Amino acid sequence: MKLPKDATPLWRFLYVIATLVRWLFLRLRVEGRENVPEQGGCIYAINHTMGPDYVIVGYASPRQVYYMAKSELFTWNPLLTWLITAAGAFPVRRGQGDTQAIEQAVKMVRSGKVVGMFPEGTRSRTGKLQRGKTGVARIAMMAQAPIVPVILINSELVLRDLFRLKPRPRVTVRFGKPIDPTGDVNNPEDVRRLTTRVMLAMAEMLPPERRGYYADPGAVMAEEIKLDNGEAGR
Repeated sequence: MKLPKDATPLWRFLYVIATLVRWLFLRLRVEGRENVPEQGGCIYAINHTMGPDYVIVGYASPRQVYYMAKSELFTWNPLLTWLITAAGAFPVRRGQGDTQAIEQAVKMVRSGKVVGMFPEGTRSRTGKLQRGKTGVARIAMMAQAPIVPVILINSELVLRDLFRLKPRPRVTVRFGKPIDPTGDVNNPEDVRRLTTRVMLAMAEMLPPERRGYYADPGAVMAEEIKLDNGEAGR
């Protein structure tokens, strides 16, 4: 794999280090890198396992990925602030609602960056896909930028088997075709509809046993309609 074209010097340095040591941790297969737009902002919608997902997707990506990080990390000392900023993180104030985080991510995407997000909102302990939250869709609609579905398979085995006498796990990263945002960001049904499109695209890229909530697309659509009607009635 090649160094990301738009990466900061520190990101490039870390990429070289990761290339030298990755054989100690995993055997990596990357598919679909050609689906990532060569320029312009976009959002990676990534499934969230119990493994080092941030690191693996960041390494596999043909472009530098920017992730959200809690703002406290940026106030401890200047060196740490420089390090995590150069590595691609940007601050988000937790506990102040989703609005500030979304606005910051939109700003990053509009500036031409790739923002990595985990639409499930929390790690899946089973490895199965959970119901997606709407943050990714909202950011894409506000920034008018494509969403690239990204999935990892077996990432959770990397740290679990690190100190065991087992073969290095084979981890797969797949980048899907970009999904252009449609609909009105102020319409909850449109936002949920785009979220479901993205999550179903992610599910199609996973083995059937890992599709979880999205294993049956027909049932998912029926459930989403029921949930939307219930939310509208409250």
